[in-house]
Amino acid sequence: MQQNKEQDKMEKIVSLCKRRGFIFQSSEIYGGLASTWDYGSLGAELKRNLKNAWWASNVYQRDDIEGLDASILMRPETWMASGHVTNFEDALVDCKSCKKRFKVEHVTGKKCPECGGELTDARQFNLMLKTHLGPVEDTSSLTYLRPETAQGIFVNFQNVLTSMRRKLPFGIAQIGKSFRNEVTTGNLTFRSREFEQMEIEFFVKPGTDEEWYEKWVSERFEWYIELGINRENLRKRTHGKTELAHYAKACTDIEYKFPFGWSELEGIANRTDFDLKQHMRLSGKDLQYFDDESKDKYVPYVIEPSGGVDRSILAFLTDSYREEEVKGEKRVSLAIHKRLAPIKVAVLPLLRNRPDIVELAGKITEDLQKCSALGGKVMYDDTASIGRLYRRQDEIGTPYCITVDVDSLSDKKVTIRDRDSMKQDRVSVDKVREYLEEKFN
Repeated sequence: MQQNKEQDKMEKIVSLCKRRGFIFQSSEIYGGLASTWDYGSLGAELKRNLKNAWWASNVYQRDDIEGLDASILMRPETWMASGHVTNFEDALVDCKSCKKRFKVEHVTGKKCPECGGELTDARQFNLMLKTHLGPVEDTSSLTYLRPETAQGIFVNFQNVLTSMRRKLPFGIAQIGKSFRNEVTTGNLTFRSREFEQMEIEFFVKPGTDEEWYEKWVSERFEWYIELGINRENLRKRTHGKTELAHYAKACTDIEYKFPFGWSELEGIANRTDFDLKQHMRLSGKDLQYFDDESKDKYVPYVIEPSGGVDRSILAFLTDSYREEEVKGEKRVSLAIHKRLAPIKVAVLPLLRNRPDIVELAGKITEDLQKCSALGGKVMYDDTASIGRLYRRQDEIGTPYCITVDVDSLSDKKVTIRDRDSMKQDRVSVDKVREYLEEKFN
């Protein structure tokens, strides 16, 4: 029963995303491209707000992290040093009957989990997407679409250290696209072949790494809660020794309770000095750090908080989804944090056939669109009755709706409705901006 309820919730979220313009299937008019997604008008706003919140928290509100935007395409030696060319593989089996392909770890026994057919022997499958640079496609022009953003940070370690005159401990933050030729995909944007990462590589002195690792696990866990995720739907899961990646000394996943089960939202890893040493070995460049105080020279250890933009969006949509009955009708809303809401305020004229009401609503909209304190988009909507407009804005997570009615023309006041409580305040037109600035701050 509970499983059916959770599946039903997932289906409702998928439907809402399509219907309200959050997420569309990529290349949909041609039948779609599997496990690739386009963010619609509201999805693009939500995504931008999420990335801005992450960047503000980790770059603007700290004094020990610098930003970076590295290229997607890199020299293939990068991926040889990181181990992706030789180690970034999945063991796969194919069903001889239905032709479906599965990861070995997802199969029990010798039979296909879908149709019961016979499976082939396991084969190794590299997850990197290949491409060629230049007019001739041969081994000399081979390169890869990056499978992670981390390596762009590592190869720029000395550049940032020197140009920004940094001392340890300090970090480099980056948000960017990565690509993996995933075999097992699904659950909307949770696992896809093109995805966006929010990553930090935090460089520390060896011996202080365990303390910093624990700090980052705690800080990243609390960040999701500060933005509205229910604490009961989050947990930390420490990797066992057999789970650890070849470069990791320790790793903790922050997991979210999705409708399809507990799954990773973000991973925090102690990568030791593996990556910098590997790049030193293959490039021949010295990536050691000279400590002015101790006069020591060493390769820093690295703590890596790495989260997915797309997974985070799915988690925030899932966690904020609400259904309730109001006056005998079902009300659907997204109780999403104000900082993340794709539309901050909607201005709604009660009567669209009254030019004087429409004019006043338009002036209020224009004024609020210039208000940077709201931190996002303000929209005008007169395409339905006021009840339907409220329901529409509730469903897309708009925190406040402003209704301009007939009385507004005489008393110079408008009604401001709160999404979560549905409480309505009557506010003077000349105080609307001040009222909302206070709410958003």
